[in-house]
Amino acid sequence: MILCSCNVLSDREIQSALASGGRRSVGGLFRSLGCEAKCGRCARSIAAAIEGCSNAADACSDACQSCSAEERAAA
Repeated sequence: MILCSCNVLSDREIQSALASGGRRSVGGLFRSLGCEAKCGRCARSIAAAIEGCSNAADACSDACQSCSAEERAAA
């Protein structure tokens, strides 16, 4: 599902960026993907994706590959 129409970013691309150590803010995530927010309509959706990934990291075990080792260790 496309979360950012301006940059054509899908939820999977965002989750992948977060899993590989992408920054935990909307602006930081855009920067880590080499783009920037344009119209801003996606900010809430991307913030929700970041929050969802953070919540998932809290529930992760060592078998989970969705989050980086640092995220699992911090959980």
